[in-house]
Amino acid sequence: MARIIGVEIPPQKRIDIALRYIYGIGPTNAKEVLARAKIDPSIRAKDLTEQQLSQIVHAIQDGKYVIEGDLRREIGMNLKRMQGIKCYRGVRHLRGLPVRGQRTQTNARTRKGPRKTVGVVRNPGAKTGIH
Repeated sequence: MARIIGVEIPPQKRIDIALRYIYGIGPTNAKEVLARAKIDPSIRAKDLTEQQLSQIVHAIQDGKYVIEGDLRREIGMNLKRMQGIKCYRGVRHLRGLPVRGQRTQTNARTRKGPRKTVGVVRNPGAKTGIH
């Protein structure tokens, strides 16, 4: 398995798809990186030479892409800042509710988690006539 900037990329996939396994590189950035490195996007990751791998690494570093740990840290800092100033988005993140205006009366199960049924607790002695 090839490693690019500390990330194992799958050897069987095309390199333009395999680059997306790096956090912060999506379809557009993957194409840009391969264009800078002058590498054919249809080549498989296992068929890359060491020189081509180093060209990809240089293209990513020269392109000033924020990826992996730096990107995760930046996103975490943004969330902390929003929660700290108690803005609407920050409060929604804190409460675990949808942030971008989705309805919550129905649906929203991804953010809210599985349903918590609220029921009536029955008196165990109700049927026997004991009070």
